[in-house]
Amino acid sequence: MDNWRGSPHKILLVISLLMGLAMLPTISGCVQGPTSTINRVIQAVGDLQPFPKATEKEYNRFAIAFQNRTISHEETDDQLKYFRFAFKRIRTSYVRRVDDAKLIDVAIKGMRQADPKLKVGPRGLVEAALDAITKSLDPHSGFMNAQEFNESFVHTKGEFGGLGIEVTMQDGFVKVVAPIEDTPAARAGMQSGDLIVEVDGKPIKGLSLAQAVRRMRGRPGVAIDLLVRRGGQPDFNIQIIRAIIKVRAVRWQTIDRFAYIRVSRFSERVQTGIAQAFSDIRKDLGGAPLGVILDLRNNPGGLLDQSVVLADAFLDDGEIVSVRGRTVSNQRSFSATNGDLAAGTPMIILVNGGSASASEIVASALKHHNRATVMGTQTFGKGSVQTIIPMPREGALRLTTALYYGADGHTIQARGVLPDILIEPQKALGSRDRRESDLPGAIPAESDELQKSATPKIRIENCPAADAPRRTGRDQGKDRILGCALAYLSAGSEEKFLAAHGVQRQM
Repeated sequence: MDNWRGSPHKILLVISLLMGLAMLPTISGCVQGPTSTINRVIQAVGDLQPFPKATEKEYNRFAIAFQNRTISHEETDDQLKYFRFAFKRIRTSYVRRVDDAKLIDVAIKGMRQADPKLKVGPRGLVEAALDAITKSLDPHSGFMNAQEFNESFVHTKGEFGGLGIEVTMQDGFVKVVAPIEDTPAARAGMQSGDLIVEVDGKPIKGLSLAQAVRRMRGRPGVAIDLLVRRGGQPDFNIQIIRAIIKVRAVRWQTIDRFAYIRVSRFSERVQTGIAQAFSDIRKDLGGAPLGVILDLRNNPGGLLDQSVVLADAFLDDGEIVSVRGRTVSNQRSFSATNGDLAAGTPMIILVNGGSASASEIVASALKHHNRATVMGTQTFGKGSVQTIIPMPREGALRLTTALYYGADGHTIQARGVLPDILIEPQKALGSRDRRESDLPGAIPAESDELQKSATPKIRIENCPAADAPRRTGRDQGKDRILGCALAYLSAGSEEKFLAAHGVQRQM
């Protein structure tokens, strides 16, 4: 399932601080007066200072609407402080400034739309308000209540049964950004761009992403039935058996005198995996490969630091990526250190519409520094950074706090990476890959659309049919994009490769 992006050290620091503060009632012994747990936590982190006058006015507008729907008691006051804490975090930490009045309008509307049949109390009303606010920001921000926040840690312990897909929301449905290699979803035939409409016969529409993900999780070995919408086809069912998701981040093999390296996900295993890959490849070939193919197709991303590690492995110097947000803590730049693992060997990077986030960082950096030729189709365009901000006592905010900028100075968000050589797939009439920019509420690109007119294009049927790489649990068919990558390396130059396919690069 979806992983958090950004600095894991920063996230853990914030979590540790607030969790420690949340334990104050336990470790401080007797406390004078009726001060509540939430009150003590908020006081400890210094969030009881007044808002600016105009903001205070908007907050009071929410407080009045909230109090009109509740009976005044201690929980009501606590939940108002809880909302105030979250509202302050959202308006100061979100990647872009959002009008206070609009945020409060959305919060009040969300609170009023809370299902009256559920007899929602003060806590439920505030959670509905925060859920509405975060949903209005962008597709990757959200509010997690106590249960959802606790469950978000479960996958790190290997205690849940999952499907193995990276997901987001689109049109009220769960959209598959990419299936994770060697998982039940991949083996069942799930594809990038699939929309999950129903889970075990129950509609997804109306659920938050966290709620939908929770519905798909379950005990390993238990089947789940998904109703899937794919392109212009009629909806169809896929049954998947849940399993403990254990992803091997890096796989490799040799093809003739070339090295093929597949990175399926940016977990903490990438750094050791890439080093081991080159060690084994050199042993297998009895020396250095004549070319390297780095396959990032359908890699949905993962940890920022591991994308930097992978790009740095093939660069001697230069900027890899910068992270830019509204606050000083969200302004960072990462540069390469001396040492190219492949010693300048010609290199191809394969990408497609399922290559997102960390994958786009690597492709963008190696393309900009002319270290690799990027081949395939335009990437997904997920260039935003999410930070988990724990709430007092329980729950958390998942906020987009910054954007990734490539070494070329352009944001990856809603633009993606345009390959040096486009491999045009065979598609049904009128079909089109949907990307980040197609998601409702997605943060728009900060610069013009990528210009494809001057990019060499080769139709996929004109690529040689190569044997698909050995991947456990995947169909062993033909891979024409890999075939074009091998043909490019064998040609010895881009000019010879393009000429062999009747294509000239336009300047």
